[in-house]
Amino acid sequence: MAQNDLMSNAEDVADRFLRVTKQYLPHIARLCLISTFLEDGIRMWFQWSEQKEYIETTWGCGVFLATLFVLINLLGQLGGCILILSRNFVQYACFGLFGLIALQTVAYSILWDPKFLMRNLALGGGLLLLLAESRSEGRSMFAGVPTMRESSPKQYMQLGGRVLLVLMFMTLLHFDTSFLSILQNLVGTALIVLVAIGFKTKLAALTLVIWLLAINVYFNAFWTIPAYKPMHDFLKYDFFQTTSVIGGLLLVVALGPGGVSMDEKKKDW
Repeated sequence: MAQNDLMSNAEDVADRFLRVTKQYLPHIARLCLISTFLEDGIRMWFQWSEQKEYIETTWGCGVFLATLFVLINLLGQLGGCILILSRNFVQYACFGLFGLIALQTVAYSILWDPKFLMRNLALGGGLLLLLAESRSEGRSMFAGVPTMRESSPKQYMQLGGRVLLVLMFMTLLHFDTSFLSILQNLVGTALIVLVAIGFKTKLAALTLVIWLLAINVYFNAFWTIPAYKPMHDFLKYDFFQTTSVIGGLLLVVALGPGGVSMDEKKKDW
């Protein structure tokens, strides 16, 4: 009984939060989601020579192709961010960013690093949710026209986005025997399962946002490290990737889990 009351109170708090932030939450979510692409595009500008030299040395592709790689990443990421924030050609921007994620995964050998690969897949999940949101906006222009209850492509985008987002949390699990680590793993695993299957989705996603935000600020505080140290760039990269996943989770909170979820099926029951 007490457990049910606690869950009910938590859901009430989440609902009040959503009512208060309804107008602003999607904008905040989108800004968070594109933050890693924005930061990476700016980094390509300020570290032009280093990035070009790395690609040229690693792949032996010559100056022209290395320069083209950096230029595509710079323009593609900054251009995609501008389009998404301005709500113009969002679907094309998302597909472009998908392509850049795939390109970087190969170019920087992320394909063979499970941790970074899962984080890149989680970024892809956030973009899928952004695509689903853009489809919702497109349909809202035709209010009053009879439609199916839920668009199949949209609901499967939301499902794919939720599942890919939780991969981020797989990289945060600590496999040691301390009580705190075990507790964190159990709670975190329970929450990511709830988000993946779409049960109590908004509450679980909001809880993960708070948890991930605290972890991000504590562990990835790049501003405390001098800019000339390699750890500064590493933590900065980690910080903005995590912020993007937070943006994806905020989209889950704002949009709901979609048609392929236990929350939606409960309505039919």
